[in-house]
Amino acid sequence: MHDDLPPPAHAALAARLPMTPPELEGVDESTWLDVIQKMDEVYSQLVADEIALEQKNTELERSQQFIFSLLSAMSDVLAACNEAGQIEETNAALCELVGRSDAQLRGSALAALMADDTSAARIRHVLETPALQRGGTVVEVELQGEAGQRVPVDFNCTPRLDADGRRVGLVFVGRPMGELKRAYHQLREAHEALKRTQQQLLHSEKMASLGRLVAGVAHELNNPISFVLGNVHAMRRYSERLRQYLGAIHGGASLAQQDELRAQLRIDHVLADLPSLMEGMLEGAHRTADIVNGLKRFSAVDREERVEVDLGGVVERAIHWVRKGTAPVFQVEWQGGEPCSVMGSPGQLLQVVMNLVQNAYDAAGSRSGVVPLLRATLARQDGQAVLRLHDNGPGIAPEHLHRIFDPFFTTKPVGKGTGLGLSISYGIVEQHGGSLSADNHPEGGAVFTLRLPLASGTA
Repeated sequence: MHDDLPPPAHAALAARLPMTPPELEGVDESTWLDVIQKMDEVYSQLVADEIALEQKNTELERSQQFIFSLLSAMSDVLAACNEAGQIEETNAALCELVGRSDAQLRGSALAALMADDTSAARIRHVLETPALQRGGTVVEVELQGEAGQRVPVDFNCTPRLDADGRRVGLVFVGRPMGELKRAYHQLREAHEALKRTQQQLLHSEKMASLGRLVAGVAHELNNPISFVLGNVHAMRRYSERLRQYLGAIHGGASLAQQDELRAQLRIDHVLADLPSLMEGMLEGAHRTADIVNGLKRFSAVDREERVEVDLGGVVERAIHWVRKGTAPVFQVEWQGGEPCSVMGSPGQLLQVVMNLVQNAYDAAGSRSGVVPLLRATLARQDGQAVLRLHDNGPGIAPEHLHRIFDPFFTTKPVGKGTGLGLSISYGIVEQHGGSLSADNHPEGGAVFTLRLPLASGTA
C-alpha cells in the first residue's frame, strides 16, 4: 500500500479502474498498485507546484505593489523608455505634470512631450548615443505642462539593461526646476536674513566698544572743558569791569574819579590775571583738540585701512579709556618695553585691546573684596609683537577654555554680555595675520596672549 494515501483511497481508485481486460490477465495486483502509486505521486507534485505557483504570484503582486507605491511616492518625474524612445513605464508625478493619464503616456514618444524642438532634439540625441555610461548623463529640457506652460526639467538619463547586460532602453528621472528655484530663493532669503542679523550683531558689538570709548572720552573732556568754561565766566566779569572803566575814561571823568573807579573795579588785578586766563583757555583748547585727534585716530568705526600702528600706544590708550569710562578703580601694571609697530587698522586693534582689558576688569571685579588688577606686558619675540594680559580673576573653567572664542558664548548673566566680543576680536586678529589665545596662569587668574607680526620697518 502507498504510505501517502490511506487504504480507503486506494480502494476507491481501484474501484474506478476498468475491469482487467482479458489480454492483461497476466498483470497482477501489485502492478496496478504501482501504477496507482505513481499517479498519486504525480497528483501530489501537481498540488505542490500549484501551491508554490500561488506563493510566487503573491510575492510578484507584492513586488509590483511595492514598485507601484515607490513610483507613486516619487516627487521627481520618471519615464522608462525603450530603444525607440517610447514610454514603457512612468509615474504619477509625470502624469500630473503633463496632464495625461498613465495609459495615454504608455507607448507614446518621450520627445513628443517636449515644449520645443530643441528639447526634443536633446532627448533624441541621448537615445541615439549607444555608448552612454552606466552613470548616465544630465540633459536640460522643457516639458509641455498641463496648462500649456513650459516647465524646465533636468533629466538624469541612465541606460536600462537586460539580464545579459545589453541596453534595452533608458530611464529618465528629473525634477522640475521651478521647485529648485523656489528652494534656492528661500535659501537665498534665509542667507540674506542671516547676513543682516550678523551685520546687526557686529554693529551692536562695535557700538558697545564705541560706548566704552565714548564714556572715557566724555570723562576726559570734562576737565579741560570745565576749565575753559570757568575761565570764560571770569573773562566775562573782567570784560564788564573793563567796559565800565573805559566808559568812565571816554566819558570825561576826572583823574581822581578814574583812580577811584580803577581801585573799585580792581583793574590792576584784572590786567594781571588776563594772561593766565588766556593761557589756561589755550591749554584747555589744546587738550580738547588732542583728545579729539586721538579719538579720530583710534575710532572704533574707522575705514579699516592698514597703516603702521604703535601697538604700545594702542594699549596705553585702551587702558586709559577703560579706566576713565567703566573701571575707575581698576589697577593696571603696564610694562611697554621697546617699541612694537605692527601693520593694521588702528580702530580695530583698539577695539580688540579695549575688549580684552574690559574682560579682564569684569573677570577680576567678579570677586568680592578683591581690587581688580591687570598686569600687561608687551615685548618682541620671533618677529612678532607679543602682548600678554594677566588678571587676578578666578580664571577660566577648564570646560570653557575650548569655547571661549565661540560666537555667543559667555559666562556673564543675561543682559550683561552678548558673547560676541572675544569672537569678533579673534576674527580681527586673524585678519591681521596674528593669533589670540587664552589660558590660566599658574599663580591664578586668566592670561590672554595677543601675537601680531611686526611691521617690516621694525627691527
